[in-house]
Amino acid sequence: MSLTSIPVLSLNLPKAEFAQAIGDSFRTFGFAMVKDFPIDRDLIDRAMAMSKDFFALPDAEKRKYHDAAIAGARGYTPFGTEIAKDAKAHDLKEFWHIGRDLPEGSPLADASMPPNVWPDRPEGFQALFTELYRQYDATGAQILSAIALYLGLDEHWFDKAIEDGNSVMRLLHYPPLDNVEGEAIRAGAHGDINLITLLLGAEEAGLELLFQGKEWMNASPPEGAMVINCGDMLERLTNHYLPSTIHRVRNPSPERAAFSRFSMPFFLHLRSDFPIRTLEQCITPENPDRYPETITADQFLQQRLREIGLKK
Repeated sequence: MSLTSIPVLSLNLPKAEFAQAIGDSFRTFGFAMVKDFPIDRDLIDRAMAMSKDFFALPDAEKRKYHDAAIAGARGYTPFGTEIAKDAKAHDLKEFWHIGRDLPEGSPLADASMPPNVWPDRPEGFQALFTELYRQYDATGAQILSAIALYLGLDEHWFDKAIEDGNSVMRLLHYPPLDNVEGEAIRAGAHGDINLITLLLGAEEAGLELLFQGKEWMNASPPEGAMVINCGDMLERLTNHYLPSTIHRVRNPSPERAAFSRFSMPFFLHLRSDFPIRTLEQCITPENPDRYPETITADQFLQQRLREIGLKK
């Protein structure tokens, strides 16, 4: 594979062939591009349009849906709140989080998985994004079944691990940039916390990954494809066999600075109580267990939320 191209893979490939291809792409880049996924195209287009309508609302109206006590888990997070781990400047973005609706009485319902918050406007917001979340969730499970096969596991290995998992869909808005001083960029260099991230939208350029820790390369998806990347939980689970690659959203070129950037990532998480324990087949004499101590998915999440400024 060349440095300049992440392969675009069809989810319609035979199961074993797709599993091998996406696993190899993850091993090389920590990223993959996937087309022919089962998320309705019209739904994506309507969701993107409605996301733009929401972020165009007055700032005071959006801030009604911000609750600092839940660390950005649901609802609105204002511009300039989140900061990449070890960064000096806050990201130039605002976002909205939609999470899983848990069954009544679920033991997983707590501050990490509070009830969803829904805005009064735009009309139809809850119904549309509830359906997009459902389709994202099912697609993510299908991708994980391929990853399981690549790792030599049963294809259903992740099913129980993500059942009622703390997955979050984020509606992202990077506003136009008039005059940015200092080190602030749209999204500072970071790794994702979760198992895998699925990304739709991102029509404006800017997404880049740090290839093998040395060189920034373009990771924007072609038309009709989504970007999928490994997160820190999958990296830990696989003892770094599948890497969580550092990535960023750089600031636009001067001719595009007056344009907003929108995207809709889906952060697929494990169940909050799932014990993250290194997979035995990922431990070798050449790659001894880096994480002999087990940690639950929620403990891992809380640790990282403090690091990125969403939790005090």
